[in-house]
Amino acid sequence: MNRAGRGDYLHNLQRFGVKLGLQNVGAVLSACGDPQRRFPSVHVAGTNGKGSVCAMLASILRADGRRVGLYTSPHLADVRERIRIDDRTISESDFDRLLGRIRNTIDRLLAAGRLEAHPTYFEVLTILAFLHFAECKVDIAVLEVGMGGRFDATNIVNPLVSVITSISLDHREYLGSTLSAIAFEKAGIIKPGVPVVSGVEGRAAEAVIRRQARALGAPLASVFGRDGALFAARTAAGFRFRYEFCGEAFPFRLKLPGRHQGENAAVAIAAARTLGCVELPIARRTILSGLAAAEWPGRLETVGRRPIVRGFKTKAQQLPESAQQALKALRRQALHARALAAYVRDFVRAPLVLVFAMLKDKAVGRAAELLFPRPETVILTSIPSPRAASPEEILKAAPRFRSKIAIEPDLRAAIAQARRLAGPKGTVLIAGSLYLVGEVKKLPKRLFNF
Repeated sequence: MNRAGRGDYLHNLQRFGVKLGLQNVGAVLSACGDPQRRFPSVHVAGTNGKGSVCAMLASILRADGRRVGLYTSPHLADVRERIRIDDRTISESDFDRLLGRIRNTIDRLLAAGRLEAHPTYFEVLTILAFLHFAECKVDIAVLEVGMGGRFDATNIVNPLVSVITSISLDHREYLGSTLSAIAFEKAGIIKPGVPVVSGVEGRAAEAVIRRQARALGAPLASVFGRDGALFAARTAAGFRFRYEFCGEAFPFRLKLPGRHQGENAAVAIAAARTLGCVELPIARRTILSGLAAAEWPGRLETVGRRPIVRGFKTKAQQLPESAQQALKALRRQALHARALAAYVRDFVRAPLVLVFAMLKDKAVGRAAELLFPRPETVILTSIPSPRAASPEEILKAAPRFRSKIAIEPDLRAAIAQARRLAGPKGTVLIAGSLYLVGEVKKLPKRLFNF
């Protein structure tokens, strides 16, 4: 399959939407020889932080000398970013070859009546990742859940360790309307006897995780409760952290900015230590060196100088229906936006100009309340997605900031305008949807004054 054929095929797969369940992905994998059984894995679910935790854990395992597969979603600029071995994306030739093989297998199974429906975009990419990791004989794979856990396509694996980073209200149309219901879906990755590492906080969600682990005889490590505690100190250069897990101390700094990344690192440390109990132990110094080297694009990533230009994805969920639920959820939701606002407050130099775009099915108004007060100017722009909120829709959701808002639908022009307004000593922040950050990553570097 050539590149054009690949693009058309993947685009057409999106019409199948989201389909939760393991029967289809299991049938295709079985026809492909069950590649997911040919390498060990760590399986990571959660509402927030799971991508960063996967990147950190993969970096730790690479520092330990292992050949590491990494499967994450979504991507920023190229679908091949989702599938990596030792931090290198799958080649175009391997991607196209394996996609052609999967397509032929699906057509054959459909013709034989052995599939209920055509596999989805995410199912096909998951199968492709498993085939690639098996072919390349990875020592271990770190796998990020796409949505939920129980019926996610990645849940076909039987991992060495299961990780649940956090739980808040997300994808409620698929996972349920309460934290307990969502926790139940994410706890679906817990397997009999397989250790679980949980960064989940909040009594209701924690209780669900504990109950499911106990029922399946899965040893449970609590990252921020009984087993661990994180301490953070702010310095002029960023945060310095100390995490204590099961009586062992891990002092560390990160390339990834923000206090929230210290929390993600604590989950990765606990996962690495737990993995070392079921496989070969990972030395403390190796864990720390792997954390120090970890990178994850699009999370306060610097993409330009003079002015400083940073890109960051935010995540703001929809508010629940009842006022009582809303009051509880305000502490848990919009964690990305809140983390970004805190980083801006503590470390970003003025003048600050924000370039912003977001999907209309997110809580745009609430994200604006968190992010719009600090910048001198907010430039609303557009992203090429049918789910994108138009600049006018964002403005309508944030009327009290009208005086500082400018609209520039063209992204290149919006960035150029932001750079002029910030000046050589200021900061341009590009934030909102991951689609926006992905579009920025596609632009030539000269636009950011490297």
